[in-house]
Amino acid sequence: MRAYDIIKKKRDGGSLTKEEISFLINGSLKGDVPDYQVSALLMAVFLNGMTDEETIALTEVMMHSGKTIDLSDITGPKVDKHSTGGVGDKVSLILAPLVAAMGVKVPMISGRGLGHTGGTLDKLQSIPGFKTDIPVEEFKDNIKNFGLSIIGQSQDFVPADRKLYALRDVTATVDSIPLIASSIMSKKLAEGINGLVLDVKTGSGAFMKTLEDARRLAKTMVKIGNSMGVRTVALITDMDQPLGKTVGNSLEIKECISALRGRGAEDLMEVTLTLTAWMLNMADSISEETELKPLKEFTLKKYKDEAMDFLEKGDAFKKFVEFIDAQYGDAEVAFKPNLLPSASATKQITADREGYIRRLDAEAVGTAAMLLGAGRKKAEDSIDYSAGIILHKKVGEYVKAGEPIAMFYYNDENLFKDAEEVFRSGLEIGDREIAKRKLIHEVIMS
Repeated sequence: MRAYDIIKKKRDGGSLTKEEISFLINGSLKGDVPDYQVSALLMAVFLNGMTDEETIALTEVMMHSGKTIDLSDITGPKVDKHSTGGVGDKVSLILAPLVAAMGVKVPMISGRGLGHTGGTLDKLQSIPGFKTDIPVEEFKDNIKNFGLSIIGQSQDFVPADRKLYALRDVTATVDSIPLIASSIMSKKLAEGINGLVLDVKTGSGAFMKTLEDARRLAKTMVKIGNSMGVRTVALITDMDQPLGKTVGNSLEIKECISALRGRGAEDLMEVTLTLTAWMLNMADSISEETELKPLKEFTLKKYKDEAMDFLEKGDAFKKFVEFIDAQYGDAEVAFKPNLLPSASATKQITADREGYIRRLDAEAVGTAAMLLGAGRKKAEDSIDYSAGIILHKKVGEYVKAGEPIAMFYYNDENLFKDAEEVFRSGLEIGDREIAKRKLIHEVIMS
């Protein structure tokens, strides 16, 4: 078998076998197949796509390229939730302690933010002392003892994904649904879970800008998960404007604390509680060894009401405190959010005219937050945990001229002007009210 023949086969529109994919991917990790040949294959995949069988095979090869996590000694359903990324998307930090408080084990391996999108690990690391790089055994102990743990990807966990992503990033082959799906699912399936709920974002602030592309990605990932023995469902949710009222790491942690105490923004809680309902439905189907069924409206409401009860009783908040403490963070921040990093400067962004907010572009808001220091332009950049944006108004709301729309938080005055310019480029105020977009577009089960 030669890499040349595999590349030529894919270039000419052929379908690769699992053995051919394994030869090339594992050969790359061993140094037997040079990067330029792997890059050639990636471009062939980008141009010609992959069959479902090829995508599943690629996912499996990547998943087994390093260590996997065995959670079989932990009783009960192990269900994860994964988001494809957005602006102000802090759902995991509310959902994980909530679902764990309700008796479901929640193992999560999360990522960092890049560009206009935020990352769960960055938000957590704004908490003084919090560790995202704990050993796997400690990760497992926390799941067993507290019901959840959230960590980052270690060097020996799915190394093929790191290698392929680095090459995709410099060869303009990132935007390929088979490559995106296999990248996400190889990491999720290596966690040792038996259920997965996917939050596939669509809209201006999402990686998938159109509903059609989001649907294609969702269907591909659901097919991969179910074919590999992990019950998988995907919800397509809206990311045309930021989720909740905050964008930026410590600001989002503060919003999560409020949400866990029953004071969450309406849009944030709608998405969080809907995803929670599907995780609970998934866990019940696993426990009862029955097929995962669509949630009827009354069943969805039942799960959401149960979850809201756990929030109002304070059980989810208590679980959040346990989780922070278990991963060496200062749990006192849950009671005293002013212990989180705080910016030295703030400035209001006001409406330049009267009317209804017709557009608050998620990508523009996320980019503005990044320019203030809250995100990274390149993976190696450092971030300012205190920087970010609080939104006072959202799409559909009425504003008067001079009324505050947002508050910028930053530490370097030189960063403000460019951030304001980008923010305003995504803001539109008009005379007529605009209908709000649906928050939950579709549920994909197969």
